Amino acid sequence: MRRSTYDPVSAGCLIVACCAVPLMAQQPPVPTAPVTGNRQPTTALTLADLERMALANNPTLPEAQADVRASQGRKQQSGLYPNPTIGYEGREINSNSFYRGGAHGLFVEQPIVTGNKLGLSKQVFATEAEQAQSEAAAQRQRVLNSVRIAYYRALGAQERVQLTSDLADLARHAATTSAELANVGQADQPDVLEARVEAGRARLDLLAAQSTEESVWQELAATIGNPGLAMTKLAGRLDDPHPTIDQEKALADILSHSPEVQTAAQGVTRAEEALKRARAERLPNVELRGGVDYSRELLGPMNIPMGWEGEAEVGVVIPLFNRNQGNIGTAESELAHARQELERVRLGLRANFAAAFHEYAESAEVVQAYRDQILPDAEEAYRMYLAKYQEMAAAYPQVLIAQRTWFELREEYTTALVSEWESAVAIQGYLLTDGLAAPLAPGEPATLWPGVEVKP
Repeated sequence: MRRSTYDPVSAGCLIVACCAVPLMAQQPPVPTAPVTGNRQPTTALTLADLERMALANNPTLPEAQADVRASQGRKQQSGLYPNPTIGYEGREINSNSFYRGGAHGLFVEQPIVTGNKLGLSKQVFATEAEQAQSEAAAQRQRVLNSVRIAYYRALGAQERVQLTSDLADLARHAATTSAELANVGQADQPDVLEARVEAGRARLDLLAAQSTEESVWQELAATIGNPGLAMTKLAGRLDDPHPTIDQEKALADILSHSPEVQTAAQGVTRAEEALKRARAERLPNVELRGGVDYSRELLGPMNIPMGWEGEAEVGVVIPLFNRNQGNIGTAESELAHARQELERVRLGLRANFAAAFHEYAESAEVVQAYRDQILPDAEEAYRMYLAKYQEMAAAYPQVLIAQRTWFELREEYTTALVSEWESAVAIQGYLLTDGLAAPLAPGEPATLWPGVEVKP
């Protein structure tokens, strides 16, 4: 009776049963079933181990945190009050010893900022600091997603190496035994050639699988920030229970909580604050200046020095020609840009989600079909050909074909599992990938919003 699900344990029992079948001297070796599942030595690395390594070593995370600290510094600087100016002044200084003219003194000058410009500037950069924090959170999610995707790819590559290695061992043993039987006249030459072809093909498949595993491992090691990490067995199984993703709920969660959406929304707020700040620039600041002088000019018949004098000045810049209209217009355009950017981000996420969910749904269907029908059918076909061959009712090439078909289907099943995990990780991680991409740094000097000045 056909089994409804593919069971690796039953496949292992089949291996033992096939290996225990007594072979007659005139028969070439009977191929056994492939070993399934991932080996998990005690020293194997888990996904949690790799995530900890990445959070500790990936260079983009300190970059993002540095951007957060830089934005907080700009926020602090933008709200500081202008420093006063203190100095010496001399007036009517001359060399006439009779009149002894000239005055010497000190002055203090202080600009008075009006229109809450400092508060508005600080609010602009406070929103920028929030953007930097959102980007840091997004970068952390990118790193974790990239590590998880690379982990499942490496796990799949590890599985393929195990499968192709088992097939190569079986094919090599079959070729050797067939040649020995042919030497004593107990095997046909076509069977010998078929076995040799299968052995050569299996060896090339193994080399290709090992090369792929090495490449995937290097990608994983680079993502966690440790390119010198030696290749190690990974713990876990690709056929562990997969997350079930509801399409509408997943999309709503991404559009509501994605760090990219939060950053874009904060960009709109920042642009609104920058526009307020640019408009406030039209109100001129007040310049206050005061000081005391000691005048040496002689007065009256007694020639008494005039002595101490005070001075005070109050001035404002009249916004007659420059009313900051250029910066205001630019800030209005930047606000319109920020609003459209928010909409663009949402639409982009919808488009990316559609592609990711399609891949997830398609992979899930393939996995279920392989697990519930295709693999059990392939295993049953192999067992039937094996039984017929042992009864001398089937040719040896038919057994080889059934064996290779089963192995190839196992590889295709592994590929579908990896694809399902990759798309599930991307969807659950807000579609953030590429953990080695440079994090966005909002508020860099070249991108300061109009009307906002941060003095060093």
